[in-house]
Amino acid sequence: MLPAFTPTLERAELHARVPQEPARPGRLRASLGASFAEGAAAEVFGACAGGAVLTGWALYLGASAVTIGLLTALPIAAQVLQLPAAWLTQRVGAKRLAITAIGASRLVWLPLIAVPFAHLSPGTALNALVTIVALATILGVVGGNAWTAWMGDLIPGAIRGRFFGRRMVYVNIAGTTASLAAGFALDTLGPRGLKGETLGALLAVACAAGVISIWLLLAQQGPAAAADVVPPQWSDVRRALHDTATRPLLAYFLGWNAAVGISAGFFSYHMLANLKMGFVLVAAHGILVAAVRIASAGMWGRLVDTFGARPVLIVCSSGISVVPVIWLFITPGRLWPIAVEAVVAGALWGGHGIATMDLSIGLAPRRGRPFYLAAFATAGGLGFAATSALAGILAYTLTAPMPVLGAEWRNVHVLFLLSAVGRAAAARLALRIEEPAARNVRDLGRGVAVMLMRRSIRLPRTAYVVVSEGRASPRG
Repeated sequence: MLPAFTPTLERAELHARVPQEPARPGRLRASLGASFAEGAAAEVFGACAGGAVLTGWALYLGASAVTIGLLTALPIAAQVLQLPAAWLTQRVGAKRLAITAIGASRLVWLPLIAVPFAHLSPGTALNALVTIVALATILGVVGGNAWTAWMGDLIPGAIRGRFFGRRMVYVNIAGTTASLAAGFALDTLGPRGLKGETLGALLAVACAAGVISIWLLLAQQGPAAAADVVPPQWSDVRRALHDTATRPLLAYFLGWNAAVGISAGFFSYHMLANLKMGFVLVAAHGILVAAVRIASAGMWGRLVDTFGARPVLIVCSSGISVVPVIWLFITPGRLWPIAVEAVVAGALWGGHGIATMDLSIGLAPRRGRPFYLAAFATAGGLGFAATSALAGILAYTLTAPMPVLGAEWRNVHVLFLLSAVGRAAAARLALRIEEPAARNVRDLGRGVAVMLMRRSIRLPRTAYVVVSEGRASPRG
């Protein structure tokens, strides 16, 4: 799924409404279907070109730990390009730029397919990998900003939550399946001396998925060309940073991603190095998380559309604060809490993703929306990068085990505890966010209770409607 964070708060006194191409129901429905399929194709691309496969490329080409760290840090460092990306989105047009940049970011990998079969020096091949990853990352940032702005214009606010919820289902199914297939191929063929050829074949599959995704992007509806291109104004940058309607969300992204960054890079390491789980159990944990996200995505989408994204964000942020605490009680001899953590994390992170996407698009006014989205992404990236670096230093410093309450804590346990405290503090920032027409957390709780009762005893749908009615106005 492309990076995105965002009903809309239209301000006639500040911004003229940008006219859109008439949204015919049939064409809109086709565009939504194409977007679901494009998300699945994008996940296949990511599974076969990024993640563990990218690490496999780096190791195959003899990359050092420093180089691997550089490749891992590139997506975070590239967030500094969010504001230039917003300027391009406003200048070129959201759909046109999204297709161009996203397509290029997925096809720029093509030359790397030949590397295992070419007689290149190790240094040349590794430099080619770093260059391609850097270009793809930069293009991905530009395309991600444009894509999010495009979706903000395309998806009606009344169904935005359900749209992203359903898209999440397709994305998680495709991503999980493709990741398992890629891992199986590398584990099976790599030991037989075919690691390079397998990496090349996986990258060919990724580029084929990239071509399909470009075709699916082209099939989606966009604003009229003249309306989509608006001369960018740097005053939009100042407005995005100082707008009283969006500053609470900006502060939330900064604080929340800073809290998450403290521990995000250490969960897999802890499972493998300290808990001795092995790759099979680590993969099983990932599959369970993805399965729960798939199962809960539709519910979160309906709740966001009915009660608003704000109460969903508050509930999910508060619940996710507990997730790192669960890891404090997991030991090599007591692994069962990992299943509880996977269910809790999968359900709550799914709702969190839908809510943040809806709020980011919804609170950003149409004029200057790319700059607002850039500000949100930059704030989150800076917070995550800063605490990730500090966490690395802290983990390096705290090397000796520490006795705590009769248990032996390692450096990662300190990071997990700090992350839990930080997440709880950041969750309170969500209380400051104001979303027009949103209901409160108590109403959300009653709505969830009625929804669960309907499923268990088949209450008439009117019971759910009575609980959910009373929103101030449709969300744009």
